[in-house]
Amino acid sequence: MSWSHATFLVAVLLSLSLSQEVDSAAVPDDKGTTKATDPRGPLREIFMTEADAANFFRRRSRRAAKSQDEIDAEQRQVLAADKRKRENHEEQRNEFENYAEEEHDEQDERTRESTEQWREFHYDGLHPPQEYNRQST
Repeated sequence: MSWSHATFLVAVLLSLSLSQEVDSAAVPDDKGTTKATDPRGPLREIFMTEADAANFFRRRSRRAAKSQDEIDAEQRQVLAADKRKRENHEEQRNEFENYAEEEHDEQDERTRESTEQWREFHYDGLHPPQEYNRQST
């Protein structure tokens, strides 16, 4: 960048900074209503007036008693959370019980198969087969 371009750039920036009409180069200065002062703007939805804020804090301090509506709403939220937690635990317990039952059945089947194989392997054909692991009455 040559010195003439740099000088021109400095001159433009200096004139813009000394100008009374320009607050910002990116946002034009409108003399009409702006969003901050427009009561229908998005900031109206977020912020409240000072009087409303003072009344809010005066009406409800940290040590003030809660209204019955607030207590009821909090209790409903706690009960709903407890119900969701209870349902979740019940679902997890059912899933684990199903898994444990399947594992137990598979283990029983493997044990039964290995016992039958052992009996077949050890049977000599001369004597009647022994009744292993059976309760005699």
